[in-house]
Amino acid sequence: MAITKDMLISEILRERSDAAQILMRFGMGCVGCPSSQMESLEQAAMVHGLDLERVLAALNEGLE
Repeated sequence: MAITKDMLISEILRERSDAAQILMRFGMGCVGCPSSQMESLEQAAMVHGLDLERVLAALNEGLE
């Protein structure tokens, strides 16, 4: 299943065992905070000033 910008951070963490490491590599260290339960990847990327397309590419790498 591909990771999309509309998925909640908590969903992504459940879908992909290494998602926390990937997100933290981009500087998103709050993957365990309560906001991750309600925040989409797109929203989190915007809050952290990240390039959404780069984060998505990293999260979807190897999922095909």
